[in-house]
Amino acid sequence: MADNLEKIELEYLLNTSPAILFNRLATPSGLSEWFADNVNVKGDIYTFIWDGSEQQAQQTHRKDNKMVRYQWLDQDQQEAWFQFDINIDELTGDVALIITDHVEPDEKEDTIELWNQQVETLKHGLGSS
Repeated sequence: MADNLEKIELEYLLNTSPAILFNRLATPSGLSEWFADNVNVKGDIYTFIWDGSEQQAQQTHRKDNKMVRYQWLDQDQQEAWFQFDINIDELTGDVALIITDHVEPDEKEDTIELWNQQVETLKHGLGSS
């Protein structure tokens, strides 16, 4: 199942600072503002809760104010991870969020639409929508 995952990269410009954005990407309180209904953490294991269902992911990479990666712990998603990168344009100072995700090819459009909706929630929470 996981061996035919397709990698997608999405980029969003956000009117915020890297430190504020990183907080929303790497902490349970920040993630629960836009990514999931609730987020619990024990060590480096994050439990994401949506409408009563739970998924667990391990935070495997982290560079403060730069990037964070989560690896899904489900059996059928061994190869599935998602990553948030924060890019700062050297000329304009614009802050971009780059999301890398892995999807089943037939779920690509739905996944992109879901990310778009979640990032809109993130922008609203940051006051930059």
